[in-house]
Amino acid sequence: MIKLIGNPKVKKKSLKNVAILLIIIFLAYVITFNVINGDAVKAITCGYATRKLPIYRVEREDKVVAISFDCAWGNEYTQNLLDNMEAYGIKSTFFMVSFWAEKYPEDVKRIVDKGHEIGTHSKTHSHMSKFSSDAIDEELVYSRRVIEGISNTKIELFRAPFGEYNNLLLERAEKLGLYTIQWDVDSLDWKDLSAKDISLRVISKVKNGSIILCHNNGKHTAESLPLIFADLTAKGYKFVKISELIYKDNYVMLNDGTQIKQ
Repeated sequence: MIKLIGNPKVKKKSLKNVAILLIIIFLAYVITFNVINGDAVKAITCGYATRKLPIYRVEREDKVVAISFDCAWGNEYTQNLLDNMEAYGIKSTFFMVSFWAEKYPEDVKRIVDKGHEIGTHSKTHSHMSKFSSDAIDEELVYSRRVIEGISNTKIELFRAPFGEYNNLLLERAEKLGLYTIQWDVDSLDWKDLSAKDISLRVISKVKNGSIILCHNNGKHTAESLPLIFADLTAKGYKFVKISELIYKDNYVMLNDGTQIKQ
């Protein structure tokens, strides 16, 4: 215990100085420890995740991003999406609910033929964070089997309906060999924003390693793509499929959902 004798004001000031000194020593220790791993800033400002998280974005030094489309209802604009991406040489990721894939199998095949990849968006597009372990497995196993059968491709990516998740859902998906993918850039195209508003929103939020959320049947999504692609490619960004963006092993998660290489 530190015992100070004399003027109370001096005592108070001395204790304050001791506290500041202890804080400085602690921060110096944290910074020194983490500099060894190159993660000082992350450890202080963000921190490593202490619970399971899906991948919201990926820490990348290069200017790569991924654009994705959730498919649950309708296919009116799917061909327009494919045409606009082909015009710019863009490859993307489509997350499909299995009943969508069953209803529009030709669209599924067309998406694959154009070089895009597919992930599952569940069987019934339900609130899976409320499901039991067995119910989760039924959603994931069934949907993956159906989509793989139609597309003749292996499914390794999963996006939870409504973006809702808990530890059990993430654990079951991982157990089944699926990477759960969230997003850090929400186009809000489902609100029927104009093409200009969608593009401005996406462009303003994108950074290295971003995952962009769109929907295949957004009313103005297809129209927004040329605006997004023209702007971001001019700034040096490259669009890749999510499987090419994420790390498959030797990674850790920050508590904001950023995946970083270990």
